Amino acid sequence: MITTESKEKLYQALLERNAEYEGVFFVGVITTGIFCRPTCPARKPKLENCEFYQTAQQALLASYRPCQRCRPLSHPNHETELVRMLVDAVEGNPEKRWKDADLQGLSVDPSTARRHFKKRFGMTFVEYARARRMGVAMKHIRAGDKVIDTQISTGYESSSGFRDAFSRIMGEPPTSNKQTQVLYASWLDTELGPMIAIADEHALYLLEFVDRRGLEKEIERLRFRNNSAIVPGETEPIRLIEQELKEYFTGSLKAFTTPVHFIGTPFQKRVWEQLRNIAFGDKITYTKVAEQIGKPTAFRAVANANGTNQLAIIVPCHRVIREDGNLAGYGGGMHRKRWLLEHEEKRS
Repeated sequence: MITTESKEKLYQALLERNAEYEGVFFVGVITTGIFCRPTCPARKPKLENCEFYQTAQQALLASYRPCQRCRPLSHPNHETELVRMLVDAVEGNPEKRWKDADLQGLSVDPSTARRHFKKRFGMTFVEYARARRMGVAMKHIRAGDKVIDTQISTGYESSSGFRDAFSRIMGEPPTSNKQTQVLYASWLDTELGPMIAIADEHALYLLEFVDRRGLEKEIERLRFRNNSAIVPGETEPIRLIEQELKEYFTGSLKAFTTPVHFIGTPFQKRVWEQLRNIAFGDKITYTKVAEQIGKPTAFRAVANANGTNQLAIIVPCHRVIREDGNLAGYGGGMHRKRWLLEHEEKRS
């Protein structure tokens, strides 16, 4: 988490074009919609128009596109022609879902693209394209109902192009089908990075870190199972969870009261309800959870249900570990699971 104090230091490094900060941070410029490296030669924005990120992937997911002058997705003066070509290809159609066949159509071997991107900036080409695609939707969510100058912010020739890109991920607004339910999505900044919250007027349906792998599929399942369209906005459950998360991260809240709505099988719902009974600061095994729901041999099914939890932190799947004490996996990333467990242990 980048604090206010550290933002001022990073901004000073940006003004000085301090090469020692290369790889330490990236800066997103709110007024232009681009992100840059610390040594970018472009005119410097005001501090209030800057957002700082520790990785390029975070900047992409926050809706920023890479600067064409400083090329933040490559090492200084060391960008391969392949990387440049693929980045330009993604920028030409940011909402595209890239497949191996698309790369082969460009005469690019998928494994070569994966290796080059991984070597250059720590994520594969598919991860880069996904982050850029999700960033299109996240920009709409962050902006809420504000009118967006899409020609500057996203490179689209019209606002309809931007809306089309958003709707491919979040679903069409329910203008023609009156039976479609409307859900609202908001961007929440937290101690462990931005999260997306989706809710109706009564309950929270989804709370996830925006860089979670498979988030698009989660949103897609939510839309189809609930016959929903998702639009930017706030509801009372979203306002409540935003406040409760702030209190949780400061250590003053140990149990969430935000109403939630589970979408899953009866077995999954049973597991998720049981997970909510794990006390703050405690850890439990998959086998123990299986025993508690009366299915002692179903520990693998419990693990699967644990992995499909769509309400991060509220349904504390991070408190479930293996029999040998291994932390196992976590959809939000192992670094977050460790942080959450340590945070709760200190305050329990």
